Amino acid sequence: MAKSVKSKSKQPLPRSPLAPARFPDVANVRGVRLAGLAAGLKKHPGVKDLMVAAFAPGTTAAGVLTRSKCPSAPVEWCRAILPRGKARVLVVNSGNANAFTGLAGELQVAQTAGEAAHLFGCRAQDVYIASTGVIGEPRAPDYVASKLPEMKRALGVGNWRDAAEAIMTTDTFAKGASRKVRIGKTLVTISGFAKGSGMIAPDMATLLGFVFTDATIPAPVLQRLVSGASDESFNAITVDSDTSTSDTLLMFATGQAKGHPRITGAGDKQLADFKAALREVFVDLAQQVVRDGEGAQKFVTINVKGAESKRAARVVGLAVANSPLVKTAIAGEDANWGRIVMAVGKAGEKADRDRLSISVGGVPITRLGQLVADYDEAPVAAHMKDQEINIDIDLGIGRGRGTVWTCDLTHGYITINADYRS
Repeated sequence: MAKSVKSKSKQPLPRSPLAPARFPDVANVRGVRLAGLAAGLKKHPGVKDLMVAAFAPGTTAAGVLTRSKCPSAPVEWCRAILPRGKARVLVVNSGNANAFTGLAGELQVAQTAGEAAHLFGCRAQDVYIASTGVIGEPRAPDYVASKLPEMKRALGVGNWRDAAEAIMTTDTFAKGASRKVRIGKTLVTISGFAKGSGMIAPDMATLLGFVFTDATIPAPVLQRLVSGASDESFNAITVDSDTSTSDTLLMFATGQAKGHPRITGAGDKQLADFKAALREVFVDLAQQVVRDGEGAQKFVTINVKGAESKRAARVVGLAVANSPLVKTAIAGEDANWGRIVMAVGKAGEKADRDRLSISVGGVPITRLGQLVADYDEAPVAAHMKDQEINIDIDLGIGRGRGTVWTCDLTHGYITINADYRS
């Protein structure tokens, strides 16, 4: 996320009511060392704002980046080096997006990469960089680079929560996820963290997300896995329909889990369990982002089926998820199903009023374009008071289906974005 609004308060934002009880137990990944520190990049003393991850030699990399036409300097750097598919270092700062900063932003990225390459004994093109925070505020070229020696000294294998906290902006909780799975007979780990709360809408992956595995996976295969898993997770969430200048999702495979079968393609049968676990990690992180939506009080799942295609189902789901009228009705606990009909109709995908069926909370409301004869709004109204809201839509057109996750729209969203600067 990136912000460009002025702060009127230094008080931390209250923890989202949809947040998990605690930061999860994130399993260490062989070949990954991390650090997350308060490096003085943010205005508030003691707040973590810089993370570094160092990888074993031979680590491969893949990722997806924002399609914004106003990308940040770090995004453009990552886009340029991703085709190499190699990585030794990841540097991420919060508090400043290094976006819309022109030559100053490019110089900052170049100096950061150069200093990291010097410290870790690698090429600058092996250093991945991401930034999040305020748009349009240039910093000195050594803004991040000067902090890297301290970061290197702090590296450790178990600093997952520190790293996750260091990339937060308006987030109210750190987001992590982890799974263990076998490739052949070899147990491998997938662990990662993400940040995001506002300025969340899918147009590649979205937000910032970093995932790591000790499996040995060639970069082209890893790229296909990341692209596929992100489409079913980060590309299926929205908080406010806004795509950031800084959206970056990167994955790194260190190859330190020895002995598993050689992987030659994304369709390799030996990867089936790994692919399922990777999708679980991505979905877990993506849903945590929605649960931390700015001002969110309710987590909303929208299931669409009967669409002309999978793509059409996604478009319809996002039209409902992004509708201010739908989102405010949910915030107000109003069982106004007519707003769902409206959003389906405006999506621009093939739909037939006389085939449309809608259920909320498992309660059928319309069937084949008509209000069900014995419809009772009471159980739907009761469901609207829950924190978890479920909407099911059947277009009755074809076999396409998809799921989108979002949150409600409350006055808290206005307050945060009117009064807060990362």
